[in-house]
Amino acid sequence: MKVPLLDLKAQYKTIKKEIDEALIGVAESQSCILGPDVANIEKNLCSYLDSKYSIGVSSGTDALLIALMAIDIKPDDEVIIPTYSFFATAGVVSRLNAKPVFIDSDPVSFNLDPAGLKRLITKKTKAIVPVHLYGQSCDMDGIMDVAKEFGLKVIEDAAQSIGTQYKDGRKVGNIGDIGCFSFYPSKNLGCFGDGGLVTTNNEELAEKLRILRVHGGKPKYYHKIIGGNFRLDAIQAAVLNVKLPHLDSWTKKRQQNADLYTKYFIEAGLAEETGRIKYDEKNEVLLPKPVYREYNLKYYHIYNQYVIRVSKRDELRKNLAENEIGTEIYYPVPFHMQECFSYLGYKTGQFPVSEWCAKDSVALPIYPELTNEQIEFTVRTIKNFIS
Repeated sequence: MKVPLLDLKAQYKTIKKEIDEALIGVAESQSCILGPDVANIEKNLCSYLDSKYSIGVSSGTDALLIALMAIDIKPDDEVIIPTYSFFATAGVVSRLNAKPVFIDSDPVSFNLDPAGLKRLITKKTKAIVPVHLYGQSCDMDGIMDVAKEFGLKVIEDAAQSIGTQYKDGRKVGNIGDIGCFSFYPSKNLGCFGDGGLVTTNNEELAEKLRILRVHGGKPKYYHKIIGGNFRLDAIQAAVLNVKLPHLDSWTKKRQQNADLYTKYFIEAGLAEETGRIKYDEKNEVLLPKPVYREYNLKYYHIYNQYVIRVSKRDELRKNLAENEIGTEIYYPVPFHMQECFSYLGYKTGQFPVSEWCAKDSVALPIYPELTNEQIEFTVRTIKNFIS
């Protein structure tokens, strides 16, 4: 039985007619850059995310970059980010010649641990970028308390977490100063290429973001500030407008798949109970725990990824590949161990939680169209390997 890590063709088949009509509509209109399709998705996402302002941009990476530009991050400013994330989180800070300051992960959610924030703050610190990793919210209360105390901006990297709710029901990306989203095809809401979004409830920031995405010009060809080419293509917006009404049902299916994994891991004797279990050499599998399960929120975790920790991770991945089961490592090297950041002077061992996440974690297939049989086969294959 084949179990791909992701099967986008399966999703496309379910909405093919709608998608094809939307693509033809863009072709016939020849309104290819910004335009009505982009305006529509911005309006629709404002409603979905409970945000006052949504600005479509060219990618999730550019969403982070334009957000930092909007809050005037300058060379030598310091920006606190988790050392365990996708490279863009750190890369955009360095592209502005600012200094990324790394912080370790929380051992339960793998997200930024706000307990260590205060000791990292200096006179040069300007912002915190929490990453809502894998589809689960950070501890935003702790982060926002520190940001308010020290007068810092908060840019939420919600690239993997569109629709995720915090414990009080607020949507992530709508809590800090600016939220950043990605529509890369593998995301829960993905387009047919690169695309992204920035959200804010601040009118002044929203206007600045709109100007920055068109090279900083307003009106056209008149530039008071320097921006970039951060525009969202109409063809990507058209795809997103078709997909957005389906997003909640896809999220529900991902959550059901996650529950099935947990059920099968327990029945296989690889986990003791739903949620997190103590991880040591005897407990071979550590399941992800939705931190806010106790609040019974509909979207406390949207499972962009279903990530477990296992001993002998690399050997297990090889075995799963031999059984035609797709996996991926998100992410194998924390930022403080990346060669390009060696100039910052961090050492291996400095961020232990992030390092064991990188060493032991592996993502299993979780996409909505996954079948019960495929999930059961994946768990059975893992059990056979461990046994």
